[in-house]
Amino acid sequence: MKKIFILFSIILFFASSITYAKTIRILMETVPDTVYLKELLPEFEKQTGIKVEIEAIGYSDMHSKLVPQLLSSQGSYDLIVVDFYWVGEFTKAKWLMPLDDFVKRDNIDVNRYVPALMNLVGQVDGTIYMLPFYNYSMAMVYRKDMINDPKEQLAFKSETGLDLKVPTSWPEYWKQVEFFTRDNDKDGQTDFFGTVIQGQRGDCVAMHWSNFLYGQGGKYNASNGEPLLNSAAAISAMAYYKEAIAKYSPEGSAAYCFDEAFNIVAQGNAYSLTTFNIMYAGFDDPKSSSVVGKIGIAPNPGGGLNGAWGWAIPNSSPQKEEAWKFMKWAESFDIAKKRALLGGAPTQSKIFKDAEVIKKRPYYPILGEILAGAQEFPVFTYTTEFVEKVGLELNLAATGEKELEKAMNDANKAYRKLLVKDGKLAN
Repeated sequence: MKKIFILFSIILFFASSITYAKTIRILMETVPDTVYLKELLPEFEKQTGIKVEIEAIGYSDMHSKLVPQLLSSQGSYDLIVVDFYWVGEFTKAKWLMPLDDFVKRDNIDVNRYVPALMNLVGQVDGTIYMLPFYNYSMAMVYRKDMINDPKEQLAFKSETGLDLKVPTSWPEYWKQVEFFTRDNDKDGQTDFFGTVIQGQRGDCVAMHWSNFLYGQGGKYNASNGEPLLNSAAAISAMAYYKEAIAKYSPEGSAAYCFDEAFNIVAQGNAYSLTTFNIMYAGFDDPKSSSVVGKIGIAPNPGGGLNGAWGWAIPNSSPQKEEAWKFMKWAESFDIAKKRALLGGAPTQSKIFKDAEVIKKRPYYPILGEILAGAQEFPVFTYTTEFVEKVGLELNLAATGEKELEKAMNDANKAYRKLLVKDGKLAN
């Protein structure tokens, strides 16, 4: 009996070894698309016999965890996801494996991706380093119940001479921000806000203020590469930003980041918000929102900030072929569509037009429009440093701690120094 048991154990051991001949490790951010992909993992493991271990961590820890692994001759991760912030840094350091040979060998059509996303987290200087995983372009969310209310429409028309509708220009939007900022309980203090600023130093203010810049028709760089953070459009954008903090946004919003701003709207205390499109689903979740069914989504006037993560295989990956197999599977139309049906943030153009997806997620065509009009953020070797230095100056300007034009001039100087350091501009 003992011999039979031992023999049976040996058979089980070898069976399990055959079933999972390889194990790959993936480092990902803790976001909804990661959760959805985990749900679908058994399909890949069954198809390939490759076991997958996903380590999901918060954004703030991603960069510091990744860099030592990428510097190693043989890292712990076979596959990673890369924020667009880091694309310039990682490719310049030659940490990512070019994918062109894999793409050509397996006849992968990269034209299926939204072109702006392929440019952002796909191709760099003609070489394919990544495939876009999910997008987080920024959009405007607004109280559709208020904008469609006949009483509000009549009052807005009477006050402004304009029709109350989804705004398509900055002046139109700003009139709505002013109109909906109110003292509902008549105690002399504003308790309902036209918008919610996300002015926390660094990443939050840099990303959020960008939408104000685009709304003024501004850009980060001129055609010759020179920075434009002290241009008339940039100064105007900061003037609007500063005014919003003082008049139309909750007290303390200069220190808000994205979650704090989400909560204000989700609690029913604001009309509009510029935020990542992936946060939209949260407004219809009764667990996190008191405004279920009341929130609409639309492109930001002037276009919103484009953002995305891409799949990449580190040069330090111990199992590159297996990592590529997983990437191909994860980015197959079938799996990408399943993620979208679960509420993911697609990167492939066809998914935004898919009848089954639209039936379940009726707002996805609007997400496609948002992506089509998305604007670029500076992506170069020192984007991370740029965000910190420029984000500080933007916050100082927004809070009045530094005179507005001086802060924007200082932001421009800081940006230019980094461009010179990167060889993008002459000193």
